[in-house]
Amino acid sequence: QVHLVESGGGSVEPGGSLRLSCTASGITYRRYCVGWFRQSPGKEREWIANINFGGSMSYISDSVKGRFTISQDPSTVFLQMNNLKSDDTGIYYCAVPSDGAWCFGPTRETDFGDWGQGTQVTVSS
Repeated sequence: QVHLVESGGGSVEPGGSLRLSCTASGITYRRYCVGWFRQSPGKEREWIANINFGGSMSYISDSVKGRFTISQDPSTVFLQMNNLKSDDTGIYYCAVPSDGAWCFGPTRETDFGDWGQGTQVTVSS
């Protein structure tokens, strides 16, 4: 059973920064895609970024490019969020494909079968 845990959310003022973390357990693949999504109030779940955990290729959505970056260390995938705006408010999720697939570009919600519970990000003045 795959288990994903997001952490690092909180409340910040516009222009502030947060770094989210995603850790995974129960995955037998050595390399696999990890995606970040967000669920903003009144909006559909939106793809933010992905990275090939254990690899090097990563992708950022145009909506956050220049402000957000995705990275990894041997145990964690990070989403660094800078210059936060009120529109960035939402629940942020990490996810992995059920088959351990790699990602080679932008991804969609249906590409991922295993999801964390999410971490809340609130940006307000």
